[in-house]
Amino acid sequence: MPGLASALLAVTPPAGGSTTDPVSQGIVAAVIVAVFVLLALEKAHRVLVVFAAAALLWAVTYATPYRLISFEQAKDAIDLNVLFLLAGMMAIVGVLKTTGVFPWAVGRILAYARGRPPLIQSLVAWFTGVVSALADNVTTVIFVTPMAQEMAHRTRVPAAAYLLPVVMAANIGGTATLIGDPPNIMIGSGAGLSFMAFIEALAVPVVWMMLLLQVVSRRWYRTQLSPPPAPEAAVEPQVITDPALLRWALGITAVVFAGFATHSLTRMPVAVPALVGAGFLLVVQDVLYMRRHRPGRKDRVHGLLKVIEHEIEWPTLTFFAFLFIAVGAAVATGLIDTLAGGLLWLIETGRYAFGLDPLATLLFAALMICWVSGVASAVIDNIPFVAVSIPVVARLTTELPGDTVILWWALALGACLGGNGSAIGASANVTVLGLAEKGGTRISFAEFTRFGATVMALTLVVASGFLAGYVYLGGGVTTAIGLAGLPVAGVGLALGARRRRATGTASARPG
Repeated sequence: MPGLASALLAVTPPAGGSTTDPVSQGIVAAVIVAVFVLLALEKAHRVLVVFAAAALLWAVTYATPYRLISFEQAKDAIDLNVLFLLAGMMAIVGVLKTTGVFPWAVGRILAYARGRPPLIQSLVAWFTGVVSALADNVTTVIFVTPMAQEMAHRTRVPAAAYLLPVVMAANIGGTATLIGDPPNIMIGSGAGLSFMAFIEALAVPVVWMMLLLQVVSRRWYRTQLSPPPAPEAAVEPQVITDPALLRWALGITAVVFAGFATHSLTRMPVAVPALVGAGFLLVVQDVLYMRRHRPGRKDRVHGLLKVIEHEIEWPTLTFFAFLFIAVGAAVATGLIDTLAGGLLWLIETGRYAFGLDPLATLLFAALMICWVSGVASAVIDNIPFVAVSIPVVARLTTELPGDTVILWWALALGACLGGNGSAIGASANVTVLGLAEKGGTRISFAEFTRFGATVMALTLVVASGFLAGYVYLGGGVTTAIGLAGLPVAGVGLALGARRRRATGTASARPG
């Protein structure tokens, strides 16, 4: 989704375009706050809320002296790269569903976990986190969500107990690499940081955050995960219903992911391999069907229209489109630039007010960037915030002493982890909620935010510890200490899980 950054940065107010006075910025801020409040209260469907917000912004633009965002600017603010990426991957997943691969994979995982919900929750979350570090996290959750819902159904566990840890893991795991989350792509480009630099600096703290997520998830859903499922329902074997189509689908999907991984070399927007792969896969599905069946008039639309009409989550795509317009107004009127400038003022004020020495000043700046980025990214999309924060951080790196690369890691950690703070904090969140609702699971804004805000706060605390270690001990020493502690943490989690199982077994025995 890197195209969103360029799209937002391109929204510059031309002559006679957006007004950048305080009143214009205040109107846009009020609209965005109202959107957030209405989404939290769930008084209307989320698509209607953002639709009405965009309509209000246009009404003010064309009926008053305050030009917030013109129709032409709105077209630029809507990132087709994001929308087409989601549509293409949804279509690919829709074809994969017809092969029976998801129930088969679910059966294998359930058999390995012996139907134990806590272990299933951990396996799915870790799988999501690792894949999200290697591929786009939105693409990852599109694949994992239907599997998690199937597991929840067969283990008789509320789907939220699997889905919310999945989306948290997607945002956390995507923090670890340059390509895992769009803000990292922007930061890497703006700061000249390599793929390996991200891994060396952020992989270890991300693993610690994943361990923390595992602990929080099990405790949070302790009651829902405690009832043991019926063994015959949990491990019932499943078969692949269309092996030939599955082979084609897996091959095409591998090529699509190769396109994602090499986009920095090919300069090809990530939507292109997704759409090309979806197009080829739909053709293959149609050809295979026609070889096996005598075509009738209705058969010609058996695959294409079914996937397009029923598997692509159009309400979610519509939500993104109108949300982009609202964010585009914030960029065009200078609201986000004002917020980023406020961050610089806070850092400078703290530096002089507390009389901080050079290292303390650097740490204070890093913590401010991390936490402000985290809180802001929970409320507004993290991509435009990062876009306008990059020049601010670049300026700070020239003014502060010490190894100022830590400021870039602070921005990456805050922006990516802050996405967990609310249901609209990251693209992966909205995608999972939309797919879950389509599959019969409704997760409320409040339910998501209670769990997500907790995870966000705890992971930002871990990030703060990492930043402090980096400033005072150096990146290499901090990474070494983090690596050394991982085996101890792993053993502790294993012993704790064994003790909980033993306790549960004992309590289940008849008195």
